[in-house]
Amino acid sequence: MSIYDSKLWKEDIQEVLEHCPEVSEFAGKTVFVSGASGLICSSVVDIFIGYNESHAEKINILAAGRNAEKMRARFEPYFDAPYFSFVLYDATANDNTLDIPCDYIIHGAGNAYPGAFMKEPVETMVANFDGTKRLLDYAKSCGAKRFLYISSSEVYGQKEGNQPYREEDYGYIDILNLRSAYAMGKRAAETLCVSYAAEYGVDTVIARPGHIYGPTASPEDNRVSSAWAYAAARGEDIVMKSDGRQARSYCYCLDCASAILAVLLRGKVQGAYNISNPDSILSIREMGTILAHVGGVPFVCEKATAKEAISFNPMNNSSLDCARLEAIGWKGFFDAECGLFRTVSVLKGILRNMRRSI
Repeated sequence: MSIYDSKLWKEDIQEVLEHCPEVSEFAGKTVFVSGASGLICSSVVDIFIGYNESHAEKINILAAGRNAEKMRARFEPYFDAPYFSFVLYDATANDNTLDIPCDYIIHGAGNAYPGAFMKEPVETMVANFDGTKRLLDYAKSCGAKRFLYISSSEVYGQKEGNQPYREEDYGYIDILNLRSAYAMGKRAAETLCVSYAAEYGVDTVIARPGHIYGPTASPEDNRVSSAWAYAAARGEDIVMKSDGRQARSYCYCLDCASAILAVLLRGKVQGAYNISNPDSILSIREMGTILAHVGGVPFVCEKATAKEAISFNPMNNSSLDCARLEAIGWKGFFDAECGLFRTVSVLKGILRNMRRSI
């Protein structure tokens, strides 16, 4: 079963399109999206596809990634549509051929969950810095209108207190901690973006998503929101291996995608924008409790092993202030209970149909 067979997923895309008329501003334009099969960027592409399926003037999508078969599997039955083109792109490689003119670039490629960046810290940093530089050079050479870099709330590091982070609030990051390869790579890439804007006139803007979840997550994604959503969909226990008091800004993938498009169109050049739904700031325990209820499964606590604990996000509070995002006209449509319910429901349908096809 494809995600496009889900009535709920289609309804959610239509909800975004109905409340975000600015998507029409991309009609007739070409948008390059790196990491197009990932949790966040596949949701961006699905919004574009949803628009194209009901409008005569299309948004031309350049879906960039390392694996054509993976991309085809994710975007069937649209992979061969006239408005959809696969672009072979590896954020860690030096031999990418980027010569297709485009109007906008959304850069979301790179390792995005602890299992990946703990296993490949070097590739994680290279993709964030060198990969970003290559796409900034691409934006410069093709005269793109704007380049949007998808960063992370992890750039903020640790600080005292429980107030949501504003865009200018920066705390401590242990640069000798292996896990910091992700946060430090994101910080360096952000500085590179504003440097290209200042020195070369490349129009850049930065999005800093919080903890994004949704049915577009990979089964290999070991972030708790993704792992627990899959567990709930499979009818398995939700197992928490911390005290669960850490505060997080959770955001449904389609809310995140619509926010990225708002920042791309309305954000201030060289500006950074938190992506957070104010109705979805929860502790990890609260998020797990909702998922256990939605999935009708037990919620249990266990002690983490030393190997597991080393990959945990060290930020006790990574909640985000979204006032700057809302000031450019963005509004979230899926609060935590709604988004988590729809995530598990869509995943249940996908997993059920996969079992039937075996």
